[in-house]
Amino acid sequence: MEDSASVPSPLEPAQEQKLLRHALAVRARAYAPYSHFHVGAAVLAESGNVYVGCNVENASYGLCICAERNAIAAAIAAGERKFRAIAVVGGVEEPATPCGACRQVMVEFAPQMTVLLATPTNTEHPQRTTAAELLPHFFTFGEEE
Repeated sequence: MEDSASVPSPLEPAQEQKLLRHALAVRARAYAPYSHFHVGAAVLAESGNVYVGCNVENASYGLCICAERNAIAAAIAAGERKFRAIAVVGGVEEPATPCGACRQVMVEFAPQMTVLLATPTNTEHPQRTTAAELLPHFFTFGEEE
């Protein structure tokens, strides 16, 4: 991942902070009784709407659902298909980065979307990257839109 200072964001600082506030707020709703690792995510659609998601664990760990995929799924369920950015708030000292499954879902819809990564105690200075930078050499089927 590049140094966050070198990755330009197509978002205004106020938009970034709004996304990060939404992600931090929904993080409090995470269901994480096994790992105690709470994550919140907020995705900004091209329409301007924001959709949120939090991680939901299960005793069968393979059935756990990540915050990022929950946020994107909520947006898809609402009819959105194009995304500008996603904010992820998790981790303790360093921001948590999306898992491989989340990275693949992000590039499916918006390889160039901005990804903001922050911790609960530091949402003022997020790390910035893109979905494609998080998953180099990603694959999709068919033509990109």
